[in-house]
Amino acid sequence: MKKYFQGVGSDLPSSLVVFLIAIPLCLGIAVASGLNEFSGIIGGVVGGIVIGLLSGSHLSVSGPAAGLTAIVAAAVLKLPAVEAFFLAVVLAGVLQILMGIFKMGVIGDYVPNAVIKGMLAAIGIILILKQIPYLLGYEKDYEGDETFQQSGGENTFTAVLNAFKDPTLMAVIIGVVGIAILIIYENKWIKRQKIFQLISGPLVVVIVGVLFQRFLQNDGSLKLDSSHLVNIPVANSPSEFLSFFKFPNWSFITNVDVWVSAITLALVATLETLLSIEAVDKLDPYKRVTPTNRELMAQGSGNIVSGMLGGLPLTSVIVRSSANLNAGAKTKMSTIFHGILILVCVMFVPKILNLIPKAALAAILIFTGYKLAKVQLFKEYYKKGWEQFMPFLITILAIVFTDLLKGVLIGIAIGIFYIIRSNFRSAIFVVKQNNGTLIRMRKDISFFSKPILKAELEKIEEGSSVMIDMTRAEFIDKDILDTISEFNEHAHLKNIRVEIKNTTYNDSSKIQSSANTSNLGDEAH
Repeated sequence: MKKYFQGVGSDLPSSLVVFLIAIPLCLGIAVASGLNEFSGIIGGVVGGIVIGLLSGSHLSVSGPAAGLTAIVAAAVLKLPAVEAFFLAVVLAGVLQILMGIFKMGVIGDYVPNAVIKGMLAAIGIILILKQIPYLLGYEKDYEGDETFQQSGGENTFTAVLNAFKDPTLMAVIIGVVGIAILIIYENKWIKRQKIFQLISGPLVVVIVGVLFQRFLQNDGSLKLDSSHLVNIPVANSPSEFLSFFKFPNWSFITNVDVWVSAITLALVATLETLLSIEAVDKLDPYKRVTPTNRELMAQGSGNIVSGMLGGLPLTSVIVRSSANLNAGAKTKMSTIFHGILILVCVMFVPKILNLIPKAALAAILIFTGYKLAKVQLFKEYYKKGWEQFMPFLITILAIVFTDLLKGVLIGIAIGIFYIIRSNFRSAIFVVKQNNGTLIRMRKDISFFSKPILKAELEKIEEGSSVMIDMTRAEFIDKDILDTISEFNEHAHLKNIRVEIKNTTYNDSSKIQSSANTSNLGDEAH
């Protein structure tokens, strides 16, 4: 295990990158959820420090998630007070801890690899599409939105098209220069230099962005207004800072809507977390495996603390986790450091953070998206065949055109379809040799295999012979036996010689062989 912790020195630089990306995401998701910005900040701090300390994941980063935005917004409107919503977050955390205790973390293991890889590629594509407007200075959508349909009647593609109609020149300059810096950092010579290992590419992008917007802008076309910058709430005194915190009202614990919201949050947050953890583990260069039940208890603990302080519900988030990995993180200390940085900077230097252009952060996220959705990944799954490629591709399309959870569920359904289809095809084994055919039945033969069997029987040529071997099947549906009987009864009309190796099923006694011997089965072994 020692080798896993040799890179702790790279965790602080990577935590800076995650911290810078997490700030606007936390703020944007909070506003979109119908809560104040500080609820998002609290979620970011708790997700980094509390969940980071308790989690068994080395690279996962937790915080407010875009996938919960609609649920949170609906709950905030439905519940009698915002304090009732924070109570629901606490109860959701308790439920997640119980899920961990009762070993429900295994759910994520049932998601096919093709769907997980498709989810990663889809997140990459969404990052690119969603961040292009910010790179161009178009600020109509909230930061962190991952859904296809956006507020104001726009969708992912129309937002990109509209962004190109009226770009902000300084934002474009910062974004393009930022991407160029990240491309340069991919050079092998650059990677070998110790100075560039200490000062990561994303951090340089942010510093350059701040310098550009502070010293190169003028009052004309190069000016960035406040909407193009990070916007953290600024407290002028300790008492004002403490006033940002809200607390749950326990008098609402008997309210049915509170429990419904809690259960909904717990289930959706658990599913998103398990999917994210599974995906991050596949990206981990050390191939470490996160204990999922421990993760659920860590997430539950984080949600309890976040709800107690007036924060948003939390999950493991694939966007921040991917950025963490790409920035060079090696251990969970990067996650913990990023939470500490959010807390310290919001308390003491919020005005400095408000100098960061969103275009610089967009450049980092676009490059992260590119690394998640490389063309090589599509080629790899195409070579694996349609049974792997179609679930992979459909998962991508479904997530891009709906949202993460709906897309993954669609991908799982497609994956199950191809698994069942593969089982049906492999259940009936066909070999053609000389003037004969062997049809061997294996495993369970249900009525779903009837079309395949009928198609194979129709292919048998006149004047040939066929052996139908049912001795290796564990179960044969009556429809299959009837199909074989019907074929056997009329085979003589085509001068087809049939031999049937009966199974132990009583129904198979109805099938009478029209030939006494055949060596076809032995020849096909």
